[in-house]
Order: sequence, then C-alpha cells, then structure tokens
Amino acid sequence: MPRRALVQKRPYLLLSLLAAIAYFYLQASELPELYLWPIKGSACAFLAIYCWLRHQSDDARLMAGAMAMASIADMAIEFSLEVGAGIFILFHILAIRVFTRNNQGPLSKRDNWVFLLILIGTPIAAYLLPYDRSTAWLVALYAAVLAIMAASAWASNFPRAKVAAGAILFVISDLLIFSGMGPLSGSPIPQYLVWPIYYLGQFLITVGVITTLRKRDPELRVVQGGGH
Repeated sequence: MPRRALVQKRPYLLLSLLAAIAYFYLQASELPELYLWPIKGSACAFLAIYCWLRHQSDDARLMAGAMAMASIADMAIEFSLEVGAGIFILFHILAIRVFTRNNQGPLSKRDNWVFLLILIGTPIAAYLLPYDRSTAWLVALYAAVLAIMAASAWASNFPRAKVAAGAILFVISDLLIFSGMGPLSGSPIPQYLVWPIYYLGQFLITVGVITTLRKRDPELRVVQGGGH
C-alpha cells in the first residue's frame, strides 16, 4: 500500500499502524503501564474509525463496532485476562455477524475440511494447553467462540488471503497466550509474538472487509472524512 495513499486517503490506518508499532517497542521501556494501555487500545480504535469512515453499510458499522470492542478488550486484558476475554467475545459475536451475512454458500470438500479443522481443532488445542486444568474448560469455551469467528471468516465471501488469514492469525495469537499458561510458561515467545500476530490479523480483517464492501457497494462509500 503506497505511503501517499496511507497518509492522504487512509490516515486512520497509518495512525493504527503507528500505535501498534509504538506499543510493541514501548513494552520494553520504563513507561508506566497506565500510559501504555491507551496506546495499545488506540491501535484497534483507529481501525474502528477507519471502518466507520470508509463505508456506510451495516456490515461496515458492525465491523467498526467489533474493532471498538477489540480496542477496549486490548486494554482490559492488561489488568484482567477474564474481563478482556469477555469483551473479546463481544468482538467475536459482531465479527461472526458480519461474516455470516456474507456467507459464500456451500463449501468445496477441501474447504469444508479446513472449516471443520478450525471449528473443532481450535477449542481442543486451547483445552489441552493450560497446565491448570481447572481453567481448561473456560479457556476452551472462549476458544469455541473464537473458532466460530475464524471458521465463519473462512466460509465468507471476503478474500481469504486477507480476512480468513487475519482471523487465523487471531487464533494463533490466542493459542500463544494459552501456551503461556502451559508449555511456554516462562518463555519470552508469547510476550514478543502475541501482539504483532494479533494486530496483523486485525489489520488484515479490517482492510479485507472494508475494501471488499467498497468495491461491492461503491454507492455507499463515505467521501467526506473517509477518503475516496
């Protein structure tokens, strides 16, 4: 994506990228966490604004709401994993609504196997990862909603190279979090990889959905304040 297009026509994507990068590097600084939270939250908040300003369809509004929920969850998860996960469930529900409204219809045999792998494999993997078995079922229940989101993205008519790929990256980032509760406990891998993988997934979902909606329904493009 050309730099000029980002700066002049998609400034909120650029601001989102800058916030995501800033948060990643500032994590290692001595900046108090209280100042880091709004930087982290603004990454998806700017994606929400981008969705709202680029298209005026119901799907774009739902996607904006989903990214707003993700923004709140990104901050909430810093002080409570449970609260953050609860808010992320709202993100998943809104995203599922967008994807199911744009279902591509019957899947091919190969695509159906991938769909089932995402849908079933995600909660099973999540259940097996935590060492504390008392939390395994809660993790699996959250992962089941996550899996429905990713599977519905795969079954949607949005471009898989962006939207489904982004949803799968979201799954990977959460499985890394759950790995930190188990086999990767004490490892720096989740700390360094979760945020960039998660954010890239959210970025791809946002751009894939909105770009498709703008091509599909050009009469609903928002010109003022949202670029053209």
